[in-house]
Amino acid sequence: MTRFLTSALLATTLPLLAESPLKPGAELTLISDEFELADGPSWDGWSLTIPDPLAEQTKRLTVSKGEGQDQFKGKRFSASYCNHGHHYFADNGNGAIAKRDYLTKEFEVIHQEDLEADKTRKPNDLVVDRSGGVYFTLTRAGQIAYISPDGESSIAAEGIETAKGIILSPDETVLYASEAAPKRVVAFDVAAGGKLTNRRLFATMEGEPAESRAADGMTIDRAGNVYCAGPTDIWVWNPDGELIEKIACPERPVNLTFGGTDLRDLYITGFGGLYHQRMRISGVSPQPPAAWSEQDAKVKPSVTIPDGVTPHYDMAYAEYGNRRMLADVFVPPGDGPFPAAIILHGGGWHSGDKMKFRAMGLELAKRGYVTMAVAYRLSEEAKFPANIHDCHASVRFLRANANLYSVDPDRIGVVGGSAGAHLAGLLATTADVEELHGDGGYPDVSSRVQAAVVMSGPMEIATGSVAERSLLKDNPKPNAIWLFGGNVEEKPELYILADAHQHIDENTPPILFQYGGTEDPSKVYPSMAKLKELGIPTQVFSHYEDGKHGCWNRHPWFMPMVDDIDQWFEEHLCPPGSPRPHDFARHHFDDERFKPVVVFFHLLVNVIDDIAIDRLHMTSGGVAEQFGNQSTSEGILASVDKDLLEFPEILERFAGSELT
Repeated sequence: MTRFLTSALLATTLPLLAESPLKPGAELTLISDEFELADGPSWDGWSLTIPDPLAEQTKRLTVSKGEGQDQFKGKRFSASYCNHGHHYFADNGNGAIAKRDYLTKEFEVIHQEDLEADKTRKPNDLVVDRSGGVYFTLTRAGQIAYISPDGESSIAAEGIETAKGIILSPDETVLYASEAAPKRVVAFDVAAGGKLTNRRLFATMEGEPAESRAADGMTIDRAGNVYCAGPTDIWVWNPDGELIEKIACPERPVNLTFGGTDLRDLYITGFGGLYHQRMRISGVSPQPPAAWSEQDAKVKPSVTIPDGVTPHYDMAYAEYGNRRMLADVFVPPGDGPFPAAIILHGGGWHSGDKMKFRAMGLELAKRGYVTMAVAYRLSEEAKFPANIHDCHASVRFLRANANLYSVDPDRIGVVGGSAGAHLAGLLATTADVEELHGDGGYPDVSSRVQAAVVMSGPMEIATGSVAERSLLKDNPKPNAIWLFGGNVEEKPELYILADAHQHIDENTPPILFQYGGTEDPSKVYPSMAKLKELGIPTQVFSHYEDGKHGCWNRHPWFMPMVDDIDQWFEEHLCPPGSPRPHDFARHHFDDERFKPVVVFFHLLVNVIDDIAIDRLHMTSGGVAEQFGNQSTSEGILASVDKDLLEFPEILERFAGSELT
C-alpha cells in the first residue's frame, strides 16, 4: 500500500509576473514517496496513473481516498497519457507504444520500434491528439514520431537534441518538445497528417548549471501556459515564451500533469516521489470516449458524433493578447442556413469546461441546430466581467462567421446550466450594455440573441441568494467572492452589473427556465413577472421528476429537457414569416373534421391564459402548481400543438367522436 504523507513541504515559489498560474498561498505538498522514480503521470478523471520505470511497475492512486495499487509489474513505462477514455503508455523497456482500451480493458501494443536494428529507439514521452493520433519522443534518435489514428507510423520531426518531454497547445495547432541537454523548449506548427513544420526556439532555462541535463516532462494549462520540469524547478512560460513562474521542488522533478475534479491540481513526479500543487488555472480537458461503456451509457448521454454532423474543435472565437478563447462548433448535415445555439457550461463560475455540454451540443446538432459549446474564462483566472465578455464575443464570432458554419445570423439562441445559466440570462439581457461586451473581436457585429434557455441558474445577483451567501462569514463555497473580488457590500457596482433581472427590458428575447423536479424554481418568478409585464414570452418547466441540480447532463432527464429546449427554439428562433410550430400544426390539421378539436383547445388556452396572468401577479408559486410550471398560454399551446403533431391518430379518433 502506498504511504501518504500529510505534512506540507516548504517549497519556494518565485512569482515573476502578475499572471502567475499558481493559486495564491498554496503550498507544494508531498503525496507519496514510495517510488524509486515517479515518472510521467496521467489523470483519468478519478485517479492518477504513475509509471515507476526503475521499479518496473505502474501505480494507480486514488488521491481522494488515499488508496493505491500496483499495476503492470515487469513493465518499464516512462510515461502515460489519458485521452478518449484510453490509457496510453511509452513502453521504454520494450521500445513500444501501448494502449489500455477503455471499453475492453485489454492491453495492446499499437507501435513497436525495431530494437534489433537499433536498440536505442526507445520512446520517452508521449501525447495523444483529439483524433487519436500519438506523438512520442525518441531521445537518442533526436526524433518525434507520430502514429496516426489508423496505426500508420512516421517521423514527424528530426534534429531535436536529446528529445524528452512533449505536449500540444490547447487548440492543437502547436506542439512543444523539450531538449534535455541544452535545457530548452522548441515549438512546431502542427500540419495535416501529423507533420510538424516551422521549428523554432520557444524558451530556454537560463541560469541553470551548464552540466545539468534536465529539461524533461511537460504539460499545459487551458490558458496555453507551458510547463516543463527542469533540474530543480518547474518552469512556466506564457504562450509567447515569457517566463511567468518557477516552482521550486525539494528534489529533481521529472514530469507533471493536471488532475483533480476541476483539473486545477498540478501533480509533479520525480526522484522525491509525487507532489501536489494547487493552481489558479486548470488544465486541458481530454476528449471523451467515442462511445460510453454499457454501464456509463445508463446515466451519461451519448457523445458519439452523429452521422452527418461535422465537428469543428477548438475554434478560437476571441483573443486577448496571447489568450485564445476556444469553442467547439457542431454543424448539422445539409446546406442550411440553420438556427444556432450558444451553449454555456456551469461550475460556479470557477470550474467546468465546454466538454461538459458535448452531449447537448451533439443532440441539438442532430436536430438541425448549429451548436457552439464555449469555454469562457473562469473566475480564478479573470474576475467579472471577463466571463460575460467571452460570451458576447462568442455570439459575435458565430454571427460574423455565419457563412462558414451555415448559420442563419438572425436566429441565434443561448443555453446555459447553473453558472452558465446566469451567463445565458445575462447575455440575453445585455445586448445594449456595451460595458459587458469586451474587446475579444468583431466589434461591429451584434451579440444579440433571439431566444434563451436558463437551466437552474440565478437571474438576480445584487439581491437574493447569491448576494446573501456572499456575506456569510463561514462560506464554504464563496463563488461570488471569487468572481467579483468581494462581497455584495464591497463590490455593489459589479453585483448590479451582473444582475440579469435588473437588465430585463423590452428588447429582452423570450426566456425559458428549466429546473430539476427537486429544485425550487421560485427564484426566477420575479424575472418571469417582469418579462410578462413587457409582453415577452417566458415559461418555467420543472416537471423533470426527481431531477437534481445538473440533471440536464444525465439520463433519464437529458432527453426530456432537450425536447423542451428544441420546442422553445423552434417557436422563438424564427424570423417573421418563417414557418413556426403552431403554423405547422394548423397547416397539417386544417381538415374540416379537425377544426372543432383545434378550436376547443384554443378556447381552453385563452381561458387558462387569463387565469395564469392573474396568478402570476398574485403568487408565482400558484402558476407552477396549477399549470405544470408553464406560465404562459404559449407554453400550453405549444404543448398542445406538439401533441397534435406527434399523435395525429388522436385527432382521427376525435374526428369520429361525439365531440365533433
